[in-house]
Amino acid sequence: MRRAQLDDSFKITRSPVTLREMVCNRLRQAILNFQLLPGDRLVERDLCDRLGVSRTSVREALRHLESEGLVEFADARGPRVAIITLEDACDLYELRCVLEGLIVQLFTLRAGPREIEALEQALEENRKALEGAELPEVIETVQNFYNVLMEGCGNRVAATQLRQLQARVSYLRATSVSQANRRQASNAEMERMVAAIRSGDALAAHQASVDHVRAAAQVALDYLQRQQEHQGEQARELFVPRVQDEPRIER
Repeated sequence: MRRAQLDDSFKITRSPVTLREMVCNRLRQAILNFQLLPGDRLVERDLCDRLGVSRTSVREALRHLESEGLVEFADARGPRVAIITLEDACDLYELRCVLEGLIVQLFTLRAGPREIEALEQALEENRKALEGAELPEVIETVQNFYNVLMEGCGNRVAATQLRQLQARVSYLRATSVSQANRRQASNAEMERMVAAIRSGDALAAHQASVDHVRAAAQVALDYLQRQQEHQGEQARELFVPRVQDEPRIER
C-alpha cells in the first residue's frame, strides 16, 4: 500500500489560551486574591453559572488546580479550596529556602549583564507595584522577578522544582504581603539580594535570599497561627456550653 502524504489538514490548530486555562486563571486569581478562602466549597453548578462555561471546563480546571495544590477533593462533598495548614506552610518555606537560595547563588555565578539588567528591571517593577498596586499585581511582579532568576540560573531541574510549587508559594506570598508593613520590608530584602548578585558575591546573595524567605515565613506563619487559634476557639464555642446559657435550677 502506498503511503498517503500528510497535508496541512493534519495540523492541530491551537488557541493561544484554551478555555480551560482561562477558567484556571480566573479561579486561581480568586484564590490568591482571597475572594475564595481556604475551605470554601467549589460547587460545579455555581461555578458554571458564574463563569458562563460548561461543567467539563470547570471540572478540568479544578483537576488542574488540584495538581497545583490550590484545590483538594477532601471528601464526598466535592472539591474545596485547599487548606494550607501551619505544618504545610513550614514545609513549603523550608523547601523555598533551599531551592531559592540555590537558584540565586547559581544566578550570581552564571548570569550575564543582560540577565542582571532584566532582574534589576523586574525589581523596579516590583517596587512600583508595592507602592500602591492591588495585591494581584504585586504577586505578579514578584513572580516575574523569580522567573528571571529561574531562567538565568542555568539549572533546569531546580527551576522546574520551584515552578511546581509556584501556586502554593504565590498563595503564601499573598498571605505575607497582605499583612501590614510587609511590603516595604519585602522590597528592601530583594534589593539586598540584587546588590549581592550585582557585586558577584554568590554567598552573600544566597544568604540574602534565605533571609528574605525567612522574614516572609515569619509573617505568614504568625498569621496562619492566629487563624488556627481563632478556628480552634470557634470550634470550642460550638461544643462547650456557656455558663449563662445553662438552665436554672429552681430551689
